[in-house]
Amino acid sequence: MALIDNIHFLGHASFLIKGEKNIMIDPFKLTTTEKADILLISHEHYDHCSPEDIEKVIKDSTIIVTVPGNQSKIASYADKVADIKLVKPHDTIEIEEIKIEAVPAYNTNKDFHPKDNEWVGFILTIDNETLYFSADTDLIEEMNNLTCDIAILPVSGTYVMTAEEAAEASKIIKPKIAIPMHYGDIVGSIDDANKFKELCDCEVRILDKE
Repeated sequence: MALIDNIHFLGHASFLIKGEKNIMIDPFKLTTTEKADILLISHEHYDHCSPEDIEKVIKDSTIIVTVPGNQSKIASYADKVADIKLVKPHDTIEIEEIKIEAVPAYNTNKDFHPKDNEWVGFILTIDNETLYFSADTDLIEEMNNLTCDIAILPVSGTYVMTAEEAAEASKIIKPKIAIPMHYGDIVGSIDDANKFKELCDCEVRILDKE
């Protein structure tokens, strides 16, 4: 099965990639009962690092991958999971044949996600396909060096890229498929996702929330 068919949108900026290993990204306000084999947390904000939702998805074999700034928020889970791995931009780790590269994620014209915080997005390589989860970011110069098969990009504006900026990012990154995120809850709406789809050159999948 192609990677795109295994990606499930859990709302806002939360995703589940199902497979031999379930990969959960930035769980927030979850209704799913799925557990994570690998849990990726991009940064410290409550809508990405939600202790209530982390509690829902971890098990004793879960491996958490996150940034050093989250250590205090997730310290209580150290005895409940298999491992906690800390990453910063440009770090690469491998977990059971899944390659995980941490990439920069920051704002360029607002102050919500400073570059100096070293918060991250993730590029996953799973069975020779690559998925870029940008996390909360603007259109940044590092995108010029990114390549992927699938790109998940925020489209709501305010804290992240607008739909127009995200479409420009997709033209730089050139994924085969793009997926909009970061709308429908705190800020942004389906209109932003639709606008993104109109402006993109590549195939866009607007996933239903599960």
